[in-house]
Amino acid sequence: MNGLAPYAAFFMRLAVGGVFLRHGIAKFQDGIPALAGFLHSIHVPFASIFAVVLIAVETVGAACVLLGIFTRFWAACMAVEMVVAILAVKVPQRGSFELEGLLLAGAITLVALGDGPLSVAIGLKRRG
Repeated sequence: MNGLAPYAAFFMRLAVGGVFLRHGIAKFQDGIPALAGFLHSIHVPFASIFAVVLIAVETVGAACVLLGIFTRFWAACMAVEMVVAILAVKVPQRGSFELEGLLLAGAITLVALGDGPLSVAIGLKRRG
């Protein structure tokens, strides 16, 4: 293993967290009713509740991933979200899912790698 390998989690956190955060902010700005309406149109039950959950994962979760706090938990949530997005939205519409596939792979990688050495969580552990 080369000397940079331990820092792979940092770069993956920046990529995955950054993309999720950008999309989460857009959903937040559009508002819960707009996202809930879309979810309702694809027959998701409890669309308003799921809209809040999606926005939370894509904003709060993405911010945590970027900082390296509870990375495995939030990355697992992101992976589940991408599986659902691919199966419930992209496949039925025969759309391309390259972005969702890459985000799924990145999220799974973060579940495996965790926070990495360049994270707020590691800094807090060192102080404690």
